[in-house]
This record gives sequence, structure tokens and C-alpha cells, in this order.
Amino acid sequence: MRKLILSLILIAAVYGAWFYETRWPVRRAGEPPQTLVVAQGAGVLDIGRELERLGLVDHPEVFRLYVLSRGETGRLRAGEYSLEGTMSVEQIVDKLVRGDVVRHTVTFPEGTGLDEMARLAANKGIPAADFLAAAHNTALIQDLDPEAKDLEGYLFPDTYDIPRGADPAGQLVARMVRRFRAVVTPELPALAASGRKLRAVVTLASIVETETARPEERPRVAAVFLNRLERRMPLQTDPTVIYALRKAGTYDGNIHREDLDVDSPYNTYRFPGLPPGPIASPGRASLLAALHPLQTRELYFVSRNDGSHQFSETLAEHERWVNLYQRHRGAIAAGSPPPASPLPPGLPPPAGVSASPPAAVAGSPPPPAPLGPSPRPS
Repeated sequence: MRKLILSLILIAAVYGAWFYETRWPVRRAGEPPQTLVVAQGAGVLDIGRELERLGLVDHPEVFRLYVLSRGETGRLRAGEYSLEGTMSVEQIVDKLVRGDVVRHTVTFPEGTGLDEMARLAANKGIPAADFLAAAHNTALIQDLDPEAKDLEGYLFPDTYDIPRGADPAGQLVARMVRRFRAVVTPELPALAASGRKLRAVVTLASIVETETARPEERPRVAAVFLNRLERRMPLQTDPTVIYALRKAGTYDGNIHREDLDVDSPYNTYRFPGLPPGPIASPGRASLLAALHPLQTRELYFVSRNDGSHQFSETLAEHERWVNLYQRHRGAIAAGSPPPASPLPPGLPPPAGVSASPPAAVAGSPPPPAPLGPSPRPS
């Protein structure tokens, strides 16, 4: 009888200790949050030791035994966890099994260039110099673009988790290239059949991205530039000049008339054809627009000052729209007709004109000069 009683007492003691170690709160309400970092590849005992360091378990081996008893070995996910409020070891394990990690993210908008991406990454703790160095790892894209000197245009704009551990910049850049590949890979057979190079398509897509924010306009904008290339007309698009100025470190936020003569292969006013490479990272809509442009004969477009554009097939028609939307914006805003600005015959009256500040004619010198082979500004 005495042995039975001792056995029961021992069982009760073991169960009590087990309950205390696993289900009794190890954190109290009102205590400051604690950060638990589970490294990639960490074992259960490693996690137990980290919890011991935080004062949340007394015996890492008991933590390991508890995880084994639940059959959760191999299911505790790596990442950063925030432990807040009242919690037991059981609840901590539940959190690690769910992978309820703290997300630190960085967002790269569509149309962002490498320098701006580096600044955004730096704001999230990744040194800009490290990001730019990683963005010159052309081995990541060499099979698709052997001419690439950097990864401009190939870092897909999206929201990404900030990597932890060694070389976060390299990890982040590699993820961005993988996202780019996921978007373009389904299109590669059609691209090969067309005879076009991916570099040319991405370069065109980057120009389309920086010319219009409206997804529905992008196939039409791509068609305009392709039509101009086919006719050996200069593209004359301001974003390429801005890119050239930024590379030279001389961009002050505005394009001046003398900037249109900047000696750069990216200056599509001075040099015919596409620039030598992408000028920004295009999103999915712009990439697909460059791959599948609208079938049209249009050669010009001008801003309507509401985010949309007016497209034209002829220079005369385009100049009339420029006259309406750019040169006489004040008259339109005041409700009076602009002088000497007849609409092209057979076209509907314009809609959506606003009194927003003057904007450059898309694909042209700053207003009032029209897009296309018109006299150069003096």
C-alpha cells in the first residue's frame, strides 16, 4: 500500500510539474512584449534554449519533450514572433506552429527605379549600398538577358517581407527576380515566336509604365511607341530624359528645354530607337501591354490633365488636342472655349478636363511643343 501511495504521489508530482511547465502562464498580463526569433533551421532544443534566455521556460529539455509529445517536431516555423500578454508554453508552441510571425515589409511601387528602390529598402533597415550591389548581380537574369549590366527593370514591383539572417539585400533581390520570372515565363513562348528580345520588351514596358498610370491605356501607349519605332520616328518621351538626367546626377525635379539635348543614349529626343535598357521596373499590366500591344495606327498622345490621354493618328490632329488640353487649359477651366483650337472633324467633344497644374505632353517636349517630328524648342 505504501508503494502504491508513493507511486501516486510521484505521478501527481510529475503531472503537476508537467502542467506547471507547459500550461501555467509564463507571462503575465501587463508585461512588456518580448521578441522571440526562431532562426531558419533551428531545432526544438535551440528554441527551448532561446525561451530559457527570455525567462519563459526553466528547462529546455522539458520544452523539447512537450513538443515531441504533441507530434509537432518539424512544424515550428522560423521567423520573428511577438509574445504579448498572458501566455503559457502551450500557447507559445501554438503560435509557432501557426507561424504567426511579425511581418516587416517593404513596398516597391510600379515604375520605381533602382536608386529609389535602394532608398525604400534603406528605410526598412537594408543599407542602400547593399541593395544596389545586389541589384548588379546579373547572374540572376543572365539566361533571359545576357546584355544586362544590372537588374534595372527585372526587380518586380510588389510588397515583400524583409529577409532576416545573412545578406538580406541579396535575398530580397533574388525574390524580386523570381517574381519577375513568374510573370514573364508564361509569355516566353509567344515572345520567342515574335522574334523580339525580352530586353526590348521590358525596356518598352518601363517606358509605358512611366507614361501612364491607367492600366487600360497601357496597350494603347505601347502601340504608339511601337508604331513610331516601325516608322523610325523618335520616341521623344520625357521619362527617358529624366532617367538620363538622374544617371548624370543633374535632375532637379523639372525638365528644362536644354535638357532635351543631354548627351545620353537614354535621351529619346536626341537618339532614335529604344534606349539601351529599362528605365524603371514595370508592373504586370505594362509588361503584358508591351508583349500584346493594341492594334492601332496612332502615333501621338497628350495628357487630358485628369490622368488619361488623348490619342491621335496624325500630327495635325495631335496639335489640335495639344492646343486644347495644354495651351488653353485656363480657358477650359474657366468654362470658355479656347481660341483658335478647333476639334478634329468627326471626333467627340473632350471629357474630363480639369484645372490641374500644367503637365508635359506625354511623349513630347514640355508644353506647348507637341509629340512627334515637330520643330525643336529653341
